[in-house]
Amino acid sequence: MTVSSAHHRAPVSRSVAAALALSLGLATAVVGPADSARAHGGELRDREYWVEDFGIAEAWEDTKGAGVTVAVIDSGVDASHPDLEGVVTGGTDVSGAGAPDGQRGIGEVPEHGTLVASLIAGRGHEPEEPEASASPSASAKPSASAKPSASAEASAEAEASKEAEDSPLQTAGRGTDGVVGVAPESELLAVSLWIGGEATGANPAGISIDDQIPNAVRWAVDNGASVINMSLGSTSPTWPESWDEAFLYAEQKDVVIVAAAGNRAGGSVQVGAPATMPGVLAVGGLDAEGVASRESSSEGISIGIAAPAENLVGALPGGLYASKWSGTSGAAPLVSGVAALIRAKYPDLTAPQVINRIIMTARDAGIPGKDTIYGHGILDADAAVNADLAVPEERLLGAGGVVSMAQYIETYRRGEVPPPPPPEAAPAEEPLPDIPEPTVPAAQERTSSASSLPAFIVFGFGGLILVILLGGTYQVIRIYRDGRAEQDPTEPASEDFHKVR
Repeated sequence: MTVSSAHHRAPVSRSVAAALALSLGLATAVVGPADSARAHGGELRDREYWVEDFGIAEAWEDTKGAGVTVAVIDSGVDASHPDLEGVVTGGTDVSGAGAPDGQRGIGEVPEHGTLVASLIAGRGHEPEEPEASASPSASAKPSASAKPSASAEASAEAEASKEAEDSPLQTAGRGTDGVVGVAPESELLAVSLWIGGEATGANPAGISIDDQIPNAVRWAVDNGASVINMSLGSTSPTWPESWDEAFLYAEQKDVVIVAAAGNRAGGSVQVGAPATMPGVLAVGGLDAEGVASRESSSEGISIGIAAPAENLVGALPGGLYASKWSGTSGAAPLVSGVAALIRAKYPDLTAPQVINRIIMTARDAGIPGKDTIYGHGILDADAAVNADLAVPEERLLGAGGVVSMAQYIETYRRGEVPPPPPPEAAPAEEPLPDIPEPTVPAAQERTSSASSLPAFIVFGFGGLILVILLGGTYQVIRIYRDGRAEQDPTEPASEDFHKVR
């Protein structure tokens, strides 16, 4: 991001470079001197072009985010800034190196969290009274030429004052000075973490970013945030498994999470985590003309919506202001602010339905339909808040078919199958009634009649056959004898009949 900063009293100049350990990083920041008059409240608000151009002024007609709490997980928020007084209602530090309430900037870009916070919920402030000029001497007389000049100046001031009164930006905040955020009546939680870099190095407290991120998300959920803004990201689309359960926890508690898609100027050519995580609304960047930014955005199927990311203004610690700031770090809080407006107007909508309203009402840009640069389209806050439409309960946001952390964990983080629960003890059964043993019949010995019957039959038939044979033989012999007796004795015997004489 490129930042030019000046207070309305005195300009300041400094430069920082940002990077986050393990490739997590914020874009490069440069804070340079600017004309103090250009940093004055009225001039700053004239630079908030997104209020008129992206429908925020129309959205304010119904809601300004009252009753909604947004957590800013970032480098810390200066809650003493005039535009943020009374806005930050709680906070913590998860790095071990910051203030316990998260309200002191830490890490490589300590002012970053204050910039982000002001774009979400800045309320502006009343301008300071000008110092009285010394009274003229008695002998001094106003010149004739001075009178019309003074009159013209007074007329110009009156005209400007009238225009200011008619501007939604002037009536949305607490006064005509300072920055007004998208949801100026919402409240903020400041959660500071250590984003290291070349200048500051790793977290001096030794807590890794892998642990800081999930701890920050859990704390925000447990302390009442219904929207979480994460204007940070990595150059890698993947994330450590240690983040899974915290983001699942936010999903189960119905919290909207908005994250920056990253910047090419900061080395993020593709969308990086946490913007790639299921259920997280990833925000791409636009220039002031509403065209995809070349330097202050990235590309990927995870991008859900596109919002202004160039020539932004915002609050800086110590009562200062940034008059030029670029990066999706600034686009994300604009979308988080719109999410807060929706949650305030439609308190019964679930987190997926809040996101559905934002992406369903987006103005299509680039390739027709969803694409990798604009996502579902360009943010239209007026339509997102005021459009009369039926919002489906199912999740419309999802890359690669994975629409939730629960689905992701089930699909990709199964690991070892947990052992089955121990079997429940079987309920005590009532004893069965006693059943008498059955009487087994005893085998009885065969009787003599039963045992002699088969033998009688065998011998009886055998005897009958023998009698028949004997009778037949007797008859044959008798017939033979009778035949011999009747033969002539003079005839030779039958055995001599064939002898040759």
